[in-house]
Amino acid sequence: MLRRLIFTTAILVLLPAASSAGSYTYYGPHLGFSSGPDQFVVGGHLQWNGIAPQMAFVPGVDLGFGSDLTLVSLNGDFHYQISANTKWRPYIGGGVGFHFPTDSGPGNNDVYGGGHFILGAAVPLQTSGRFFTEMKLGFSDSPDFKMLAGWNFK
Repeated sequence: MLRRLIFTTAILVLLPAASSAGSYTYYGPHLGFSSGPDQFVVGGHLQWNGIAPQMAFVPGVDLGFGSDLTLVSLNGDFHYQISANTKWRPYIGGGVGFHFPTDSGPGNNDVYGGGHFILGAAVPLQTSGRFFTEMKLGFSDSPDFKMLAGWNFK
């Protein structure tokens, strides 16, 4: 219970601080699945473009359900936009994540950290947003594999 209170307080404190750092370019939901643990994943993210040439900072939160486990992940990702002459705009990247598992057994209060490599692509929509898909390959104590699809809104 104390861990959930600390986690909720941290989110409520960090989100306004992150948004005061400057206006984010995109925000939006995403969903998909992961392996290791096998889960259905939903979440959301903010995206700040222009932190360096062709570089974006993309913090987000994921909620994973399945395998008798609920996994809350806080991610800090960086995307590097690859120049391409197609409508799809590919990117590569990496990030770190803090993972808060809750299993159906007695209180597991451990927090795990890990990282992931990212390969993705986004395509502009007819509105001002974008649709994207991405694959995350995890290492250390991150999920082994995540496949996500989502939307970016301005």
